[in-house]
Parts: sequence; structure tokens; C-alpha cells
Amino acid sequence: MPISWQQIVSFIRLSRPLHLLGGILFYGLGVAIADYLGRPLDLTTYILGQILILCIQLMAQYLNEYANSESSTNVENRFQLPFTGGNVLGSAGLPRRVPLYAAAFSLTLVACVILLMIFNLEVPWLAWGLLVLIFLGAFLYDLKPFNLATSGYGEITMSFITAGLVPAFAYAIQTGEIHRFILMSCTPLVALTFAALIAFELPNFASDSKFGRRNLLLRVNWPTAMRLHDIAILFAVVSIILAFFLGMPRRVALGTLIALPLVAAQLWQMDRIRQGYPARWRTLTLSAIALIGLTTYLEIIGYLLS
Repeated sequence: MPISWQQIVSFIRLSRPLHLLGGILFYGLGVAIADYLGRPLDLTTYILGQILILCIQLMAQYLNEYANSESSTNVENRFQLPFTGGNVLGSAGLPRRVPLYAAAFSLTLVACVILLMIFNLEVPWLAWGLLVLIFLGAFLYDLKPFNLATSGYGEITMSFITAGLVPAFAYAIQTGEIHRFILMSCTPLVALTFAALIAFELPNFASDSKFGRRNLLLRVNWPTAMRLHDIAILFAVVSIILAFFLGMPRRVALGTLIALPLVAAQLWQMDRIRQGYPARWRTLTLSAIALIGLTTYLEIIGYLLS
């Protein structure tokens, strides 16, 4: 059976390239910190580590799409940005078994890359430990009976893994240790990622409620979730200021101030929705993605130029 261009585009959307870009940036941050501290970088280690993280990320995303398709929330009344997954399975395009097969293939790639690393690299034990935590969090996110995605803690767990553990792994696989700059740099990113996940869930509140997808938004209700969104963003700003006074490089801390207009815009948009103005979901979610991406990029550039 020939594959159509529509199916190819649907599979690309299923792979969520925008989310993969986030994985590349978070991993790059850990490497940039190692470079700033004068630690020797191994290109092979960098490439294999990045491929491994992307394969784990793909596995988690495919499992998430498959879990959503089982409850029908993936194909009915769900808002999605282009190339961020959703609305491509069942009657919308690809067969519902495709993400399950893709997840299995991604898991196979994970095993292959790990074998390459075992036989060709001297990976520190700390890096292996962080990798196990990343893998378990990603694998159990949609796997029953754990199903972290509907536990009410899934958003916190995923924020900590993607914006915290991934940079830490990138640094540890190169150096064999963890540095305080990892904590300083990742804390605001974890908070911004958590806020972004809430922003992504808001447009689908009705459909998630209809099909019983008990994520954080459904468990605490949308007014509380909106407050958590605002608190997380303000916490990110405060943590950057605090990191500056605790010794974060000046170019890193001050460079992130360029993202402050996006911070203000995000808070303003959420406040308008809270007051009952028509929601512009596309603008809200795009600005959430831009805020994380820009802040991470500015931190990377700050470390590379310092």
C-alpha cells in the first residue's frame, strides 16, 4: 500500500519536531556549561548522548499519542499546534497502531545506542544513573498502571526530566559530575516548562474532561491551574535573579532578561483569559514555547560567550 504525502506529514506531526528541538536545546545547555567551565568535550560522546535523548523523547511522545488515541481524546475536539502531535490518528490519517510500532522502534534504537556507548565510551556512573531516571520517567509517563500523565504529578515529573535531568545528563556524561551552575540554570527552565504544560492543557479542558483524562488541570480545576501557571513563571524570574547573586555568569543572567517581554505577554494573556476575554489559544501556546526556547537559547549563548 503506497504511503501518501498526507501520511508522511501526519507522521512528522506525530513525532513533534518542536518538542524535539526543545530536547536539543536542553541537552546543549549542559554541554555549554561544561565548555564554559573548561572541561574537555568529546564529540562522539556528545553525538551519541544527544541521539539517545532524542530516541527516548520519541518513544515517550509516541506512547503518549497511542495512549491518547485509546481514549479518543486524540481525534476529537483537541487543540494542537502544527507539528506538536495530535489529530493525526484514526479517521484523521494514520492507523492508531502506528505510534505503538514507532515507540517500539524508538526503544530498539535506545538499546542500540546504549550498546554503542558501552563498547565505545567510558560513560561515568553518574551519567548512567541520570539516564535511568530519564528513561523511567519517560517510559512510565503513559504506561499503566503507573500512568504519570493522569496522576496529577505528570506535569511536574516531565518538567523536571526534560528541563532538569537532560541538561544534567549532558553535563555528567562529559565530566562525570554535577555543578551548581546546572541547578542555577535549570531551575527557571523547569518552572517555565511546567507553566507551558499547563498552557498546552487549557485549550483541551473540555475534551479532556469529557473523556476522563485526569491530568493536573482536571484534578485542580482551571482557576487553580492558571494561578500555578503564573506562580511558576514568576518563580522562574526570581530564580534567575537569585542565581545572579549566587554567582551565575553575568552574561547568562543578564542575557535572559531579553525574554522578559515574553514573560509579561504570557502573564497578560493568561489574565485576560481569567477575566473572560476570548481565548487566543494559538498565541498563548506559541508564546509558551517561545519563552522556553528563547530562555534556553540565551543561557546557552551566555555560557558560550562568557
